[in-house]
Order: sequence, then structure tokens, then C-alpha cells
Amino acid sequence: MAESKPILEAKDFIEAKTSKELFSIMNTKGISSPKVLDVLAYEKQLRDLQIELVKLQQWVLKEKKRVAVIFEGRDAAGKGGAIRRFMEHLNPRSSRLVALNKPTNVEKGQWYFQRYIKELPNPGEIVFFDRSWYNRAVVEPVMGFCSDKEYNDFLVQVPEFEHMLYEDGLIIIKFWLSISKEEQLKRFNARNNNPLKRWKFSPVDKKGQELWDTYTHYKDEMYSKTHTTYCPWMIIKTNHKKTARLEAMRYVLSRFDYDGKKDTSTLLTPDPNVVMRYYRSNFQID
Repeated sequence: MAESKPILEAKDFIEAKTSKELFSIMNTKGISSPKVLDVLAYEKQLRDLQIELVKLQQWVLKEKKRVAVIFEGRDAAGKGGAIRRFMEHLNPRSSRLVALNKPTNVEKGQWYFQRYIKELPNPGEIVFFDRSWYNRAVVEPVMGFCSDKEYNDFLVQVPEFEHMLYEDGLIIIKFWLSISKEEQLKRFNARNNNPLKRWKFSPVDKKGQELWDTYTHYKDEMYSKTHTTYCPWMIIKTNHKKTARLEAMRYVLSRFDYDGKKDTSTLLTPDPNVVMRYYRSNFQID
């Protein structure tokens, strides 16, 4: 008779208070699972980096720095998930999420940057942008939401706009979350199959696959016109979501010499194979 394989029982899940304790029980029973090891390693790194982000936030508040972190990328690239991990343990009194809806009729008549200016960080604050003024660089021209003149004016004005902010002491970090066409389709299908995530899927998302090459053209134009020494574009490869989140955190932390940074035991240098300036990548997955 074949020997039965060891299994986890209901009492094991009751007794285990943490993931580590559950893994210890698995070891005792001789149950091997590489996926569990990967999850535990990710959770530990995430926790360690989130501790560093709390330190960074305290330093930003003390030094009255103004920090804006912009997350751009194709739909389903993981912008919202990354931002949630960044903000999970930060003090909401000195950190904010900005995710603006489409402009109102009044806003359409204003200078394009006007509605974003009021969302910029105050002294001592970190603001995370889930999409930003760069809507006009890619999404709007692809979907026909702006005229050619509005698009061209934007490309001329945005480097000057960001240079003024830079000279005024505002620190801007610009992330482009890069995803392959195949992985995007996979995530779209997963959204549609999950009733809790179906709300995320929109007609614009569907067009993302149909107009993939058009998106690529405008993305490349955005890089060439708006990548500057004072406000560079950082590409993050996001086909592996968890790795992308950790490396984005490492990049942000690497930008600052905050109090207590030298005392950390976790790696704060981002992986150059995952995070890079746009011109450093020989092959772009998107």
C-alpha cells in the first residue's frame, strides 16, 4: 500500500499565528513548498522595506521636504498595487494618494497643469500619483482625448514645468511600470474572471491591447521629450509584480540620506535589471 503524503490539517492553521510558524509546522511534517518559501521571503523583504519607508517619512516631515512619486504605465501594470504597499504603514497625515478623475468642464478650460498643481506635496509630505499630468503624453493622444496642438504644447511645457518645481526644491520621482503585452492580457483575463476585480476593467483597458503599438509610439515619444537630468524616467519591469514593488521601494529609499538609514540590515540598492533609466535598457518588454 502506498504511503500517504503528509498534509496540513485544520488544527495546524489554528495553531500557527504567523507565516513563519506555519512554515515551521510544514518542516516538521516534511512538507516542502518552494512557493511558500518565496512568499515568506517576499513578506520579510516587504516588511523590512516598509520600516525604512516609515523612517523616510519621519525624516521628510522633520526636514520639511516635498516629495512626489509618480506611477505611470499601461493598464494592469500594477500601479495601484505598488502604491498600496508603499502607503500601507505610512502616517496618512503626511502622505496622500492622488488619483484624479477625468477633468470637469471648468478644468478643461484651465491651463492643463492647474488641477495638478493644487495636489503637489506640502512641506513635510509625500504624495503618490496614480497617473499624473502624463495622461496627456500617452493615454489622451492614443484615445483621441486631446488635440494635436494640446499634445504638442504639453511636450514643450512639461520639461519647463518640472524644472520650475525642481528649482523650487520639489523632489519628483517618475516611474514607468513596464509590462509585456502577453502579461497584460493575462491580467485583464484574471480581472474579468474575478467579480471583486471586474470593476477595474474598462473599455479603455480593452483598447490597450488593440492599440498596443500606438501606445508604444507615444510612450517612446514621452521618454525622448520629457526625460531630463533633473527629472528622469525610471523604468520598472513589472511582469513579476512582487519583485517590481520591492525594487521600486528600494529605488525611492536609495534617493535619500534619511535618519537611521545606515542602521538597516536589508538591501536598499535597487536591482539594475529591474529598475533602470529608460536609455539603459537594450530591450523594452513593452
